[in-house]
Amino acid sequence: MKAGYMLPKHYVTVMSKHPKLKKALEDLGQVLREEGPLDEKTAQLIQMAAAAGIRSEGSVHSHAKRALAAGATPEEVRHALFLLVTTIGFPTVMAALSWVNDIFKKKK
Repeated sequence: MKAGYMLPKHYVTVMSKHPKLKKALEDLGQVLREEGPLDEKTAQLIQMAAAAGIRSEGSVHSHAKRALAAGATPEEVRHALFLLVTTIGFPTVMAALSWVNDIFKKKK
């Protein structure tokens, strides 16, 4: 899967106009991933869950794609979201599940 495919179109558009900002954000993300023991799959599932919590559809799409590319199964992606019901609420989780289902449909 190409890395650009995983990024929301709006992000790509904005970052193409601000390459220094894009590089700084990418470098920060890399450093943060290297700072701890979590593997890429786990990191992407956590970021997807955070994106669900702030109701960011594009970010949920992006991190779900990245989690799948890092080896997560659709069941793991769904479970990561189901775990949020008691934290962010049933309606928010249902919205996030509909967004990851968009990704699963495109993958088929």
